[in-house]
Amino acid sequence: MEIFSEFNLMHFISAFIVMFAIIDPVGTMPIMVGIRESGKRIDAGKAVIYSFSLMILFFFMGDWLLSLFAIDINSFAVAGALILFLMALEMVLGIEIFKDYGELAGNATYLPVVFPLLAGPGSFTTLLSLKAEYATLNILLGLALNSIIVYLMLRFTTRAQKILGRSGVYFMKKFFGVILLAISVKLFASNIPILIGHITGN
Repeated sequence: MEIFSEFNLMHFISAFIVMFAIIDPVGTMPIMVGIRESGKRIDAGKAVIYSFSLMILFFFMGDWLLSLFAIDINSFAVAGALILFLMALEMVLGIEIFKDYGELAGNATYLPVVFPLLAGPGSFTTLLSLKAEYATLNILLGLALNSIIVYLMLRFTTRAQKILGRSGVYFMKKFFGVILLAISVKLFASNIPILIGHITGN
């Protein structure tokens, strides 16, 4: 079939690595541990299915959705950077910015695990960027492999927590909080000049 002729091993590996760095299943593990320690539920299967579905939907319809609301990709990326920045502050400073209300208060599967941790602005922006460089098959295979890794991470978070211990989890949370902070700053810095240029007409 023609679709399989699009497969390129190097492009698949590149797409996988880029998505892995953005989704960051290892770096988000301390967040998952913290969520479960607070007594909230995370359904690994549902989280992966919904996040994968959202990313596939945005991959094929992202440009149309953004244009529907008259939003350009740079504005979307800047908004995503601000969300990631606030999430990083939660991790580094040990404060609570995002609060849950109502019936979702005890279930963290959808908020914040599916969105914005797994299928968030960073992932959406990256998918649109990859779409301009690689064939669809290579990107989708890379995304599927990342989803499998995410499922394993969510499924065995408790076991990983026991191995690391409380001090290990605390260190990882602070360390990856700084990493997430750096990613948000980089995402903001790389898109804000373009956005300002669009506004000023330069």
